[in-house]
Amino acid sequence: MSDLLLELYSEEIPPTLQEDAKNNIAENFALFFEKNDFKKVVSEIYSTPKRLIFYYNNLPTNIKTEAKVLRGPKVGAPEQAIQGFIKSNSLDPKDIYEEETDKGKFIFAKTKKREIPVVDEIKKNIPHFLNGLQWRKKMRWGDYDLSWGRPLKSILCLFDKQTIPFNFFHLTSTNITYVDGPLEDKAVVIKDYIHFKKTLNDKRIVYDNAEREKLITKHIQAFLKKNDCELEINNKLLKQVINLVEDPIVLKGSFLKDFLKLPEELLILTMQQHQRYFSMRSINNHKLINNSKNSYLTQRVNMQNVKFTEEILTFMTDRFKNLLKDQKIRPDVIESVLYNSRSDDYFSLFTKIKNLNKVLKSNDGQNVIAVYKRCTNILEQSKKDLKQELFGDPDTVLFQHNEENFLLEKINEIREHYTTPARLRTVEQTMSLLAGTKGFVDKFFDNVKVNDENEQIKKNRLELLFLLCKTFDSFADFSKFEV
Repeated sequence: MSDLLLELYSEEIPPTLQEDAKNNIAENFALFFEKNDFKKVVSEIYSTPKRLIFYYNNLPTNIKTEAKVLRGPKVGAPEQAIQGFIKSNSLDPKDIYEEETDKGKFIFAKTKKREIPVVDEIKKNIPHFLNGLQWRKKMRWGDYDLSWGRPLKSILCLFDKQTIPFNFFHLTSTNITYVDGPLEDKAVVIKDYIHFKKTLNDKRIVYDNAEREKLITKHIQAFLKKNDCELEINNKLLKQVINLVEDPIVLKGSFLKDFLKLPEELLILTMQQHQRYFSMRSINNHKLINNSKNSYLTQRVNMQNVKFTEEILTFMTDRFKNLLKDQKIRPDVIESVLYNSRSDDYFSLFTKIKNLNKVLKSNDGQNVIAVYKRCTNILEQSKKDLKQELFGDPDTVLFQHNEENFLLEKINEIREHYTTPARLRTVEQTMSLLAGTKGFVDKFFDNVKVNDENEQIKKNRLELLFLLCKTFDSFADFSKFEV
C-alpha cells in the first residue's frame, strides 16, 4: 500500500480561516477516495498558523477500472463534440464505433479493463482541490494571481517518498518544508512522513492541534494550582489560541490595580476578544487579580498588527466603494467583485468593476445573468429534497446525454481561461466566455431531466450545475446582482 503527504506552507493564517481551509481540503480528499472506492484509507490531518498538513496511508497503488460501454454523441454531430467525448473519457480514437439504437445512430466506445496509477490521479486532482477552496477572506500579494488566506510560500507533496510535481499558479510542488531559522525560514529536504514529523518535533513545532490543546491546558492548570486561582476555560477562546502559534508556552501576567476598577465583565471581554488572554480569579477573594496568556508575546503583537491592518483595509474599501458610487457604478456590481476579494490593488479592482458595469448592459452581460439565475434557481429548488451536500464534482461515468458532456467541456474551458495571468485577461473576454455557456445550458435543460428518478443521476446533474455556478463565482459573486 502507498502513502501521500501534502503540506501547504504559508504566512500565519488566522484561526477561523485555518480551520475552514483544513476541513475543506480534507473533504475534497475524502470525496476523491469515496469516488474511487478507497475503503481502508487512514488519515492524519493537522494545521498550524503556517501549515496545512494532510497525510494519507493505506492507499492503493493503482485504480482498477472495469470494462464498459460508453455512449457518445449522435452520428453526424460536430467534430468538436466527438473529440470532446474521446478526450473526456481518455479514449483511443480507434476504439469508437457506430451503432443503431431506438433513438437513432450513436457513437459508442468499449473501454478495456485497466489500472490507472493513483499518483497520476492525485497529481491531476490536487490543484483542483486547492483552486476550489472558498476563503471567507483572502488576499493577493506581489505580482501573483493566486488568492489565499495569507501568502502561500511552498507546497510539499510526496507519494511513496517520491515528489509529485505539479504547478499551482506560480508555485511548483517539491520535497521541501521550512522551519524557523535565526533570521529567516530554513529549507529542509524531506524523505518521508516519519522524517517530516521528526523535523518539526526537533524544532519544537507542535503540528498536532490536539497536542497543542493538551499542552496549553496542562500549563494553565499548573499556573492555577501554583497561584491559588481558578478559571473556567472558554472553549471557543481555547480553540482560537491553540491555532495562534506552533510552539505554545503559557505565561502569567498582571495588570496595574487602577485598570481593575473597570467592570469585571468588560475586563474579561477585552482580554478574551482582543488579547486572547485567559482571566484567572483568586480562590480566596474571587477577584480578578491577573491573567495567563498565550506564550508568544510577539505572536500577540503580530495578531494585533494584522487586526489593525484589516481595519485600515476596511476603511479604505469603504472609501473606495463611495468613490465607485460617485462614478455611477451599480452597487451590486461593486459588491460582486469586492465580496470575495482581499486584494489591495485598487487600480485593478477599479478597472474590473468599471468594465464589468459596462459589459452588464450588453447582450453578453444579460446572458451571463440569465444563465446564473436559471441554474441557481434549479439548485435552490432541488437542494431542499437532497439529503447530501453538493461540491461541484460531477462524475462523467454517470452522464447519459451528450449535453452533459458538452456543458462540462465548456466549464473546463472557462476554468482553463482562469489560469491565464490576470494581466492577460480582460473583463470582456471573460464575460464573453461565460455568456457562451447559454446555448449549452439551454440545450441541457431542453434535453436533460435534472430531477431524475434515480437519486444518483439526479445528484450528479446537480453537481454539474453547481460546478457551473462555482465557476461563474470565481470571477465575481453573481448572487449579488439584482435582476
